[in-house]
Amino acid sequence: MGFVSCTMVSQKTMEAFADNPVIAHRGAWKSNQLPENSIASLKKAIELNCTGSEFDVRMTQDHVLIVTHDATYNDLIVEETTYAELSKHKLPNGETLPTLKQYVIAGMENNSSTGLVCEIKPSKVEGRNIEIAKRVVKQVKELKAESYILSYISFSYEILKKVKELDVHAKTQYLDGSKTPEQLKKDGISGLDYILYKLKKRPEWIQEAKASGLSLNAWVANKTEDIDWLIANAFNYITTDEPELVFERLIKSPLQNGYELVWSDEFNYKGKPESAKWGYDYGFINNEEKQYFTDSLKNVRVENGHLIIEAHKEKIANKDYKSEAFKNKSWLHYVPKIDSAQYTSARLKTDGLASWKYGRIEVRAKLPKGVGLWPAIWMLGENRKQVGWPESGEIDIMEHVGFNADSIFGTIHTKAFNHMIGTERGKTIFIEKPYDSFHVFALEWTPDKMDFILDDVVYNHIENEHKTTAEWPFDQKFHLILNVSVGGMLGGQKGIDNSVFPQQMLVDYVRVYQKN
Repeated sequence: MGFVSCTMVSQKTMEAFADNPVIAHRGAWKSNQLPENSIASLKKAIELNCTGSEFDVRMTQDHVLIVTHDATYNDLIVEETTYAELSKHKLPNGETLPTLKQYVIAGMENNSSTGLVCEIKPSKVEGRNIEIAKRVVKQVKELKAESYILSYISFSYEILKKVKELDVHAKTQYLDGSKTPEQLKKDGISGLDYILYKLKKRPEWIQEAKASGLSLNAWVANKTEDIDWLIANAFNYITTDEPELVFERLIKSPLQNGYELVWSDEFNYKGKPESAKWGYDYGFINNEEKQYFTDSLKNVRVENGHLIIEAHKEKIANKDYKSEAFKNKSWLHYVPKIDSAQYTSARLKTDGLASWKYGRIEVRAKLPKGVGLWPAIWMLGENRKQVGWPESGEIDIMEHVGFNADSIFGTIHTKAFNHMIGTERGKTIFIEKPYDSFHVFALEWTPDKMDFILDDVVYNHIENEHKTTAEWPFDQKFHLILNVSVGGMLGGQKGIDNSVFPQQMLVDYVRVYQKN
């Protein structure tokens, strides 16, 4: 994640930055109850071995460069006040308001891996941006600290271009989020450091930045789900007030085990699910379920960052009523007998669009509530049309039934192991609040085994016994299915509570990782 500085003029140099993406935002202050932008918080970031520690630079009325975030300090306007006046007011831990010189010197002491991320704050005074850029670069050069600067960052494009002019080796990252990777590359800016929501709205910029050789950073990532998203997308840097949490999530990331993200939907858009990623099943499908699957926005849509699959109690005509097409399909004998369904829902699938052989499949979701509901996250083998079910195999990453509110099932079905003959191989895990909070349901699948995982806990481990495809038809590609069913052979065993409708399964993301 780091780089070796090209600057060799200093007697003391940073040989390489730490091999992690963690940038402590204004130092590692939060969990240690230290002042932001203090030397103490910088030292803590160094102690944690963060790859970088970010800090903010402003210039006083008498042209002293100081480290502070806001345009005011202790109710004094920084640009209109001398350093002598400002420094009378100590930081909450008793430190004197640090100058840039003091801060950089502190950052060079007993530090072999944490780079300094210098944010130069823009001024509204004409000409002052250029002046502060000149003074910052000059100060760094006088201290022979160039190799300790991981990057210069700013909301001012003018400042960054001036920094690059003054030091051709300097790394720069733009903060504003208004420039495309193509524009940054054209103007010689080294990378982008954009607020999270802008990158989520424009995920294509991630790959464009990587393709252009730009560094990727994002601020400020303090929530587990945001941190995990940045890790999954292999960001070079993650700017955070919670560096300890980022280190924890790095340890748990699939990337630590050699995986890389190959397919995902984060649902950071609105309307229909992306047609390039998802298709639909329609009507009555199987298991004597009572819902009629549609692609109506009422039943399936994306909004507020989530995929919503919503089941309704409503009457809808059955297009297959009295159809002759089901004569030779014994498992669908009931379909042509029903003139109208009493429930609607949706079933999404990647069939024909994306399928995978081995990998880690993760879905973060919140489940629907009520007796009679049967949500599922599962996979079917690509050769199902050729050999049929269960010979093609089925992987139930997550099944839940409303009458068993505190349990999740993870199961495989094959010719030798399936529920039709009572030999399916599955296990159950207890789950707290599946309706009130999101959980991560995952499968790790290799040629030798499958692990079914709930929130990082493996609860079902199935070994490949290397017999026949009757036991293990899982050495082929499988596609993914997400649905909410109503009633049916499993979901309807205790009836259907019609008072609970409508009910939703909310999906925060779907991610597929594979190893090279």
